[in-house]
Amino acid sequence: MARSVNKVTLLGNVGKDPEIRSTAGGTMVANLTLATSDRQKDAQGNWQDRTEWHNLVAFTRTAEIVRDYVKKGSKLYIEGKIQTRSWDDKESGQKRYRTEIIVNDLVLLTSRDDSSGGGQGGYTRSSASSNANGFDQRSSPAPAEDFGHSAEISDDDIPF
Repeated sequence: MARSVNKVTLLGNVGKDPEIRSTAGGTMVANLTLATSDRQKDAQGNWQDRTEWHNLVAFTRTAEIVRDYVKKGSKLYIEGKIQTRSWDDKESGQKRYRTEIIVNDLVLLTSRDDSSGGGQGGYTRSSASSNANGFDQRSSPAPAEDFGHSAEISDDDIPF
C-alpha cells in the first residue's frame, strides 16, 4: 500500500478560552479555536487580510497543558493531523460533519502571564518527545517563530 501524509502545521492565536471536558473513560479533552491570517491582493491590487479559523482538539497531557496555560489571545505553534468526524443531528436527522486538527505537538509562544500576545514563554508539549512529567521548557519558543508577525491578530479581529 502506498504511504500517505496527514500533517498540519499552524501558527496563530487562540480565538476564545479553551473548553475542557473529560470522556466517560476519564480522558481529558480540550477543544479550542485557532485563527491564522493570510494577506492577498484583491482584483484592484489592494491588500486584503483573510482570517481562517481552525478547530483544534487535544487529549490527555496536552489537554492538561491547554487547560493550565492557554487562553483567548494566546499565540500557539501547532503540529497535528486533520480529522473529519460525522454524526446524525438528533433534532433535524441530518448528517453533520466537523473537520478538526488533532494536536500532536504544541508550543506556547505567549507566556503564562501575558495575554496580549507579546510575550514568549517557550513552553512546549510534544506527544512524541517529552521529559518524565510530559512537559519541556525550551530556551527559544519555536522553530517557526519568524512567522509570528504574519499571524498577528488583535481582539478586534475576533468576532465574539
